[in-house]
Amino acid sequence: MENNYSKKVSATLLAIYVVLFSILAINPFDRSVWFAENMTIIPIVVFLIILWFRGVRFSSLSYVLMSVLIFMHTIGGHYTFERVPFDAVSQAFGFARNNYDRIGHFAVGFYAFPIMEYLRSRSIVKTKIQAGFFALCIIISVAAVYELFEWWYAVNSDPTAGLAVLGSQGDIWDAQKDMLSDTLGGIFAVLLFFGISNRKSNLIQADRS
Repeated sequence: MENNYSKKVSATLLAIYVVLFSILAINPFDRSVWFAENMTIIPIVVFLIILWFRGVRFSSLSYVLMSVLIFMHTIGGHYTFERVPFDAVSQAFGFARNNYDRIGHFAVGFYAFPIMEYLRSRSIVKTKIQAGFFALCIIISVAAVYELFEWWYAVNSDPTAGLAVLGSQGDIWDAQKDMLSDTLGGIFAVLLFFGISNRKSNLIQADRS
């Protein structure tokens, strides 16, 4: 039942992504920024499709969580992250900067959920705690590598495009705050996995009794 539902959810999310990508590929604010931002997302989509055809499937919730970053990054690539229309949220919370990119980094951490799902389903680790630990290590490592990519792009590209991809908006601690956001998102995903796993275990025990 879950497999059929997961197929429908993943197919729907992929269709939404294709439509979103196609629309936002038209006349982006800066084509070089659009290319750089999508260059990091398209491989993720392709990789997930390859995994699907190789028989590596995730739950419907995993696909939803992974799609949050994919959709947000695709939108951010069109406008550049600091120019995404986010004024209503900024004003509501009193943000001095456009924090769309911070939320995007938080969504990076959501990938801890499917990582844990994979580690547990393949019996690569014995416990949920081990799965959570390795998932967080992977998220933190990816966060650091991405910040290095942003730095490299900012140094080697057109200055305007480089600053747009870097997205610091004048914050000297932007890289550290981005990595913290990635980590907090990962912690959220780990706790979510624990909560759902415990709930399933309780339901199974209740059915047996």
